[in-house]
Amino acid sequence: SPDEGWQVYTSAQAPDGKCLCTAVIPVQGTCSRDLRSHQLRQLMEKVQNISQSMEVLDLRTYRDLQYVRNTESLMKGLDSRLKVAAESQKSLNAKSFQELKDKMTELLPLMPVLDQYKSDTRLIVHLKEEVRNLSGSLLAIQEEMGAYDYEELQQRVLMLEARLHACMQKLGCGKLTGVSNPITIRASGSRFGSWMTDTMTPSTDSRVWYMDGYYKGRRVLEFRTLNDFVTGQNFVQHLLPHPWAGTGHVVFNGSLYYNKYQSNIVVKYHFRSRSVLVQRSLAGAGYNNTFPYSWGGFSDIDFMVDESGLWAVYTTNQNAGNIVVSRVDPQTLEVLRSWDTGYPKRSAGESFMICGTLYVTNSHLAGAKIYFAYYTNTSSYEYTDIPFHNQYSHISMLDYNPRERVLYTWNNGHQVIYNVTLFHVIKTSGEL
Repeated sequence: SPDEGWQVYTSAQAPDGKCLCTAVIPVQGTCSRDLRSHQLRQLMEKVQNISQSMEVLDLRTYRDLQYVRNTESLMKGLDSRLKVAAESQKSLNAKSFQELKDKMTELLPLMPVLDQYKSDTRLIVHLKEEVRNLSGSLLAIQEEMGAYDYEELQQRVLMLEARLHACMQKLGCGKLTGVSNPITIRASGSRFGSWMTDTMTPSTDSRVWYMDGYYKGRRVLEFRTLNDFVTGQNFVQHLLPHPWAGTGHVVFNGSLYYNKYQSNIVVKYHFRSRSVLVQRSLAGAGYNNTFPYSWGGFSDIDFMVDESGLWAVYTTNQNAGNIVVSRVDPQTLEVLRSWDTGYPKRSAGESFMICGTLYVTNSHLAGAKIYFAYYTNTSSYEYTDIPFHNQYSHISMLDYNPRERVLYTWNNGHQVIYNVTLFHVIKTSGEL
C-alpha cells in the first residue's frame, strides 16, 4: 500500500499473459516495512543496548573493585583494633577511641559502593532474563525465515533490486506518470550548481561529477563513488580550458557537454584525456541570460540525455523565446533535428527529457509541478499535472538519468534525487 511507503515502479504484461515485469519495492530500498524484518531489527537494537549496558556495568564493577581492594588494609587494621578493644576495654582511651572513629569514617564511602553492588546484581538478573527472551525470539524468527541471517537477507534484497532494475531497463520507454518524494543525498556548495553521474556507462561505474556555481566556473570534481561524494572524499579535480555558463551540463559516455561562458558555443570535454574533443556554435541559440529558465543563472542552453541519446534545449529569436528541442550528434555536436515546442522558456522552471519527451516544470520555486510535455515522436504536446515536491524551494538544475531512471536536482545547495514512475503501453504485437 502506498500508505505504508511502498512505491510501484512499473508493470507490464504481454498479450499472451506472460509477466514481463511487475515490480513493487519499498522506497527505502530494503524490506523496512516487513513485519519479521522489523521485529528482527528491534531485537538487534535490544542486543546492542544490552551490550552497552554490560560494558558500563563492567567498567563500574572494575572501578568499585579497585576501591574495595584499597580499603582492604583499612578493614584489617580496624578489625585488629576492634579485637583489642573487645579483649580489654580499659585500653580504649580517648585517643584510641578517636583513632577508631577515624578509621570508621574512612570506611564510610564503602557503603554506597556496596549499595551499587546490590543494584548491579539486580541489573545482571534483569539482563540475563532479557538475553533469555531475546534468544527465544531470535530462534523463532530464524525458524520462520529459514536459515538466513539478517545480513544474508539484506544481500538477497539487493540482488532482487538489481534484477528489478534490469527488468525495468528491458521494459524500454514509457510515459511519465509520477515522481517520488525527494531523497536528499548531500547538502553542499552554493545555492546554484549541478551534479551528475554518467548516463551511458556500465552500472559498475558509479563516479559522480560535481560543478558548483552557474557561471565562470572551471573546476569539476570527480568522485569515485556515490558514497565518496556523500562523505566528500576520494575525488580528483578537472580544470576546464573554458569556463561554463548555466547548470545544464551532462556527462555522456565519458565526456562532459557544456555551454561555454558568454557564447552559444557548446563544448565536449573528455575526462580521461583531459582535453576538448570538439566545440561548435549552436546556431541562433540565445546566451548570456537572453533566454534562461525562470530562475536566470545563464541557463540559456541545457544539455540532456535520455534513452535515445543527446539533446540540447534552448531558444532563439526566430522562435520568439519558445523552447527548442534539438537532437545532437554526440561526436560532432551537429544538430540532427529540431522541434519548436511553443512553450516560453522564461516561464519554465526547469525541464528534462525522458524517452523522447520533454517535460517542463512551471516554476523553480516551492509549489512547482510538471506542467507541460512535448512528444518529439509525434510533434505534439499536452498540459500535465504531475506533483513535484520542491523541498528546498529553489531548483537550479534538473536532469534525468536513463541508466538509473532517476531525476538529479540541485535544490538550494542540496543534491537531491527523485525516482520516476513510467507507464508502459503494450502493443498487440507484444512489443513495448
